[in-house]
Amino acid sequence: MTTPSDTQSLILSRAATRPGNLALPLPEGLVGAAAKMVVGKMIARGWLEEVEANLRRSEPMWRETGDGHGTTLIATEAGLEAIGIEPLAASAVASARKAKAKAEPVRMPNDTDTAKPAAIRAGTKQAQIIAMLQRPEGATVAEMVGATGWLAHTVRGSISGALKKKLGLPIAAQKVEGRGTVYKLPA
Repeated sequence: MTTPSDTQSLILSRAATRPGNLALPLPEGLVGAAAKMVVGKMIARGWLEEVEANLRRSEPMWRETGDGHGTTLIATEAGLEAIGIEPLAASAVASARKAKAKAEPVRMPNDTDTAKPAAIRAGTKQAQIIAMLQRPEGATVAEMVGATGWLAHTVRGSISGALKKKLGLPIAAQKVEGRGTVYKLPA
């Protein structure tokens, strides 16, 4: 696999921290032909993807399409993997976004939604919890407390707030004899 340059890594790591993995705005000083060259190579490698910009949400535009619409750039799962974001976490977030996009109701212009999808960085405690939830046997709160060092109420808050609400992951809870409540991400 090709490793990203410093500039490409900077673009992807910033995108990983933004809602919807938006790659724009590009780093300061990267403009004109240099920006087109860097972005072109990243699109060719599958690290970035051009998608229609949602101008109502004030998403930054990469280029205009000429028909009153524009495109923006988002980091792909391959791009996130290129900078070290775990494939399991990246695929869980990507599949949850696709499922959520299909199930989203039509919004009226004055509807506001503050919950936006976010990326998962590799090596974080949140990434550990997602990996534990993706195991076939799932994980209990006590097991997640042992792995992360968090208190039980922090683990439960992370599951309901960050994972379910913010990331939209479909986490299921089930009582298992001898283990207690087991949380899982469906396969």
